[in-house]
Amino acid sequence: MGKTIIKMKKIKRIALIAHDNRKLDLLEWAKFNRDLLAKHQLFGTGTTGQLIENELNIKVEKFKSGPLGGDQQVGSKIAEGDIDFLIFFWDPLEPMPHDPDVKALLRIAVVYNLPIANDRSSADFIISSPLMSTEYSRELIDYQERILKAEGIRQVQS
Repeated sequence: MGKTIIKMKKIKRIALIAHDNRKLDLLEWAKFNRDLLAKHQLFGTGTTGQLIENELNIKVEKFKSGPLGGDQQVGSKIAEGDIDFLIFFWDPLEPMPHDPDVKALLRIAVVYNLPIANDRSSADFIISSPLMSTEYSRELIDYQERILKAEGIRQVQS
């Protein structure tokens, strides 16, 4: 199966998202890591992005609120190669009306082999990695080839 290489630059493009019950957790994490985050380009959905920008005095490019399409905007940026990793503190105990959007965002992040942190421990490991301060080559699986191959198999079986 073919692979494509995506080069992450030294300055990473980080998407920050948090469900309502996790916003304060993400904000606390961001405050603790303010100096590291300030070296990178930050993106965030609606309220989360505004909260981080106000509290940390760091520029955050903001999308719409998650339920209004913000998760999908982040997913689009991932597919376009404009986001390098995702910090998404989601609430596993609270059903959200936009749960399908959340699942789609997580799926697209995996399709594009994007580092994802859904909790503080994972976020700590990602942001403290030596790879944060260097360029990094991310391999993408050629899913199109896989899809075409599967379609060819279906056609032969018909």
